[in-house]
Amino acid sequence: MFELNIKKVAMSAVAVTALTAGTAAAQEACTNYTVSDGDTLATIAIAAYGTSNYQPIFNANRNTITNPNALEEGLVLALPCEDGSLPNGQTAQEIIAAEEARAASVKRSSVYEPPIKLVTGNGWAPFADETLNGGGFITRLGTTALQRGGNARDYSVSFVDDWNSHLETLLPLGAFDVSMAWNMPDCTNRSYEWSWETEVRCTQFDSSVPVYDVVIGFYSLPESDYAGATTLGDLKGSTICRMDGWFIHDLEAAGLRAPDATLMQPITARECLDAVLTGVADVATFEVQLFADTKSEMGLTEKDIVENPFVTTLSSLRFISHRSNPFGKQYLAMLNRGMNEMRESGEWYAIVSDTLREHNEKLMAASN
Repeated sequence: MFELNIKKVAMSAVAVTALTAGTAAAQEACTNYTVSDGDTLATIAIAAYGTSNYQPIFNANRNTITNPNALEEGLVLALPCEDGSLPNGQTAQEIIAAEEARAASVKRSSVYEPPIKLVTGNGWAPFADETLNGGGFITRLGTTALQRGGNARDYSVSFVDDWNSHLETLLPLGAFDVSMAWNMPDCTNRSYEWSWETEVRCTQFDSSVPVYDVVIGFYSLPESDYAGATTLGDLKGSTICRMDGWFIHDLEAAGLRAPDATLMQPITARECLDAVLTGVADVATFEVQLFADTKSEMGLTEKDIVENPFVTTLSSLRFISHRSNPFGKQYLAMLNRGMNEMRESGEWYAIVSDTLREHNEKLMAASN
């Protein structure tokens, strides 16, 4: 993994506006910040960017942050810039262009090999969505990886929005080779009773190396008893909302399943936040980027709904193939090689930051 010395990535235009409005803060974008006692990633993000979405800070400091809930006093964090520049002074676009030019100069084999059939789904911007350049950054990372690390493999990309169908029919029947991107449980942990979903993921699918680490937050009303929970176990007895098709193995492992907790699974994040606001659910839980976007779309503030500062889970998005696919492990190995090279060259970080910039610009345009 390449080291980030200045660490600059694209942040939201909302953040830029907040910075240029003139409010002075100890935490400023494009600087290194030393963590003080009581700091959290969310409070740092709010002070530096005017948004509670701290996923970009987490991305920029992934090698340093081991637990987003427990920042050590004195830890030095690089706070990303809004312009997409990377530590070596190149912009994200410059790094991507240089890597594409280098890959184009590699001699390709004349032996025909069928394109690898990739599938993902819409409605999960900035991760996967046809409206974004390259289909979102998870899609861009997958397609780029097939041209890096010694790979030169053709591919096709399809978007099937019924995510559950990827697991239930599309990959098992061989309609596609690899699906992007999925949270995989720790399949070595049998200390809890696996759900059908966890059983299927662990016994029927193989997965790539981690592609992107997401922080999963837990959100409740400010006055809720669960707002001050310090462990996942403290959420026992609650009604928890996480969307249909999302993983639940982190909840299962903490004992948050019937009869100790009630799980709601609507379709959208907005429905989960509505359930908390109306008292139908006690806690909503999904990744912090989606929370920041949905909260903004709904016009909510910290007076309406808050993120628990003590309880989060981490999960890695991966590429998966079905074990019945005779070439599945080979394709995943190719993706792994490409991903490893992209992390070393900085292209991984460039693609992520470039897509975040595009996504946030679209959100700003839609709000105007």
